[in-house]
Amino acid sequence: MAVTLYGIPTCTTVRRARAWLNAQGVEHRFHDFRKDGVPEAGLDRWLTQLPWQTLLNRRGTSWRALPEALRAGVVDAASARALMLAHPTTIKRPVVDWGDGQISVGFDEADWTQAKAQLR
Repeated sequence: MAVTLYGIPTCTTVRRARAWLNAQGVEHRFHDFRKDGVPEAGLDRWLTQLPWQTLLNRRGTSWRALPEALRAGVVDAASARALMLAHPTTIKRPVVDWGDGQISVGFDEADWTQAKAQLR
């Protein structure tokens, strides 16, 4: 199973997550939202497993930099999806596809240790 970590390389949390994966010997591929874009099929799969409110980072500078009218228009999964496709840095990071259908958002060492234990 291939683990894919999605994010941006300058994000502190993404850096910590990548370092943890490397330290744990977990082979993974890094998908840079800025260079590679947001995979639409991946985003759709994430939205079937997680609430859109979990994926959309409303605390970050990218969100705060958006015009108020654009932020106010995000009211459901469809509008959040459109925004995340247009503004990838509004996606909470990192998103990890553990290769077994399991998706996680953010970095929590305890959760990741459990996810790693399920890798085979």
